[in-house]
Amino acid sequence: MKFILLCYDDGPAWEKLGEAAHRAAIEEAVQLTQALRANGEYILASPLEPISTASSVRVRDGKTLVTDGPFAETREHLGGFYLIEAGDRREAIAIAARHPGARLGTVEVRPLMEISGLP
Repeated sequence: MKFILLCYDDGPAWEKLGEAAHRAAIEEAVQLTQALRANGEYILASPLEPISTASSVRVRDGKTLVTDGPFAETREHLGGFYLIEAGDRREAIAIAARHPGARLGTVEVRPLMEISGLP
């Protein structure tokens, strides 16, 4: 089964820990990615640029509305994702628990929906 792991970062918590801790967490995430690849569980992963680069797009009454920044005002913001192959939900959750972001933020685990006709 394919799962997406959505990694939500708690910016203030990372700022409090400092740049060295952030760099160490990135290195740990890279090592996790390499381990997933070696086990055949890795499909794709990428961090996202800071939320200050985001635009939220909505269409209302035929008009496109663009807002700078994320749509929701929360402490945690989507910081990246992993697309993985896991035997079941339990395995996907175990992989998410290994991600350093799970210790300060949240890693949401969701199965991908299979829809016929998609490439």
